[in-house]
Amino acid sequence: MEIRSISEAAPDRRPPAVNEDLVLTGPDFAVVLDGATAPAGVESGCLHSVAWLVMRLAEELARPLLTRSSASLPEILAEVIATVRAGHADSCDVGNPDSPSSTVAMVRLHPDHVEHLVLADSPIVVRSPAGQVTVHSDDRIDQLPERTLAAVRRLRNQPGGFWVASTEPKAAYEAVTGDTDRAAVDAIALLTDGASRFSERYGHGWDELLDVLGTEGPRRLVERVREHDALSSAKGKRYDDASVVFLHGP
Repeated sequence: MEIRSISEAAPDRRPPAVNEDLVLTGPDFAVVLDGATAPAGVESGCLHSVAWLVMRLAEELARPLLTRSSASLPEILAEVIATVRAGHADSCDVGNPDSPSSTVAMVRLHPDHVEHLVLADSPIVVRSPAGQVTVHSDDRIDQLPERTLAAVRRLRNQPGGFWVASTEPKAAYEAVTGDTDRAAVDAIALLTDGASRFSERYGHGWDELLDVLGTEGPRRLVERVREHDALSSAKGKRYDDASVVFLHGP
């Protein structure tokens, strides 16, 4: 499949802009990561930035994906989280629930099927040759009974709460996963929520999102999101880092 991608920092970030998203692609896989920006005043217990965590996760993910590990995607991600945790356990409080964290969306292409994994709010959108669109998403953070800092802290990487890639390897086994027959896949989009808001916040259909990616490319999708962002009165961040990987074709 042909792969096209973009990853762009939020335009309102003060210079030098730091993009806490990251895109990782290879001949038969794609990954997007979206680091969670810590709210002001939250003590993470970690000497490192969110961008550092995202980069370390990507570096460790690249090895088993490039060498075509026979492990499942949850097994790969669990091992990666454990490795990254061990790498800064001596310098940081890795037991702190506010440790830097990231979403994860991954696909891996096999001759007869496509694996997917979604952890937190970076969805994967799949279109079949017949035009049927399927969205693989993890909306557990949106289902929390309250979104105060204390509640999010208490429910992060806990049963009944929500799961992210941080310092708990078990989070990998809580991801949304599955397989799709390769013949039933015509196009795949992996998106961080700064790009998926085209559909999730601004009401465009997922089929329209895929059409924009197919005809105009990932950069144009992000441009259209930014146009909406500039006019939006929605709650939450006006702008966000935005990343897209688009895979299409045989």
